[in-house]
Amino acid sequence: MVGLETIYKNVIAGQAQEVEQGVQGALDQGIDADVILNESLIPAMGEVGKRFEEGEFFVPEMLISARAMKAGLAILKPYLIDSGVESAGIVAIGTVQGDLHDIGKNLVAVMLEGAGFEVRDLGVDVPPETFVDAANEGAQVIGLSALLTTTMPKMEQTIQAMREANVLNKVSVIIGGAPVTESYAQQIGADAFAPDASSATRVVRQLIE
Repeated sequence: MVGLETIYKNVIAGQAQEVEQGVQGALDQGIDADVILNESLIPAMGEVGKRFEEGEFFVPEMLISARAMKAGLAILKPYLIDSGVESAGIVAIGTVQGDLHDIGKNLVAVMLEGAGFEVRDLGVDVPPETFVDAANEGAQVIGLSALLTTTMPKMEQTIQAMREANVLNKVSVIIGGAPVTESYAQQIGADAFAPDASSATRVVRQLIE
């Protein structure tokens, strides 16, 4: 008998194989996929985020927990789709043009998935037009990441391209990355700024609500 508590603890501990086995075991026992998601995976990633914010966890621990959560989510996804579980919202995320860094972006994407969002990962070196297309294809929030001061201006250019394409009325834009600040977000007309993957999830939820 695999308990949801065990899955929860294994996600936090970053035990991907145990999470896979636990999720499959819970499904085999007849536990609904959305119950497994909402009572073990999502709360576990919430706890990981909390520990990160409190300085107990660092990026490596977050990545390991995120990988474990993703392993469990991969098994759940077909069941969640079949049962018509609604996502918390649609987020398109990418690293801006000229920037090839993806660890931060990937961590944000996994934390968002762990919180029940549908994430469309646009990759790295993403031109402004691709973000515009994502806005036109149903994304509710667009996430822009930059890890270099030299690529930060691309964030402003991307928002400008979205303004010119008249899509800013239907999406919110959140930006983040090592050199990015709250004041820079205000300066370029972004809706929000997140300093790390954990707070990004909270901010995105507020933007969608």
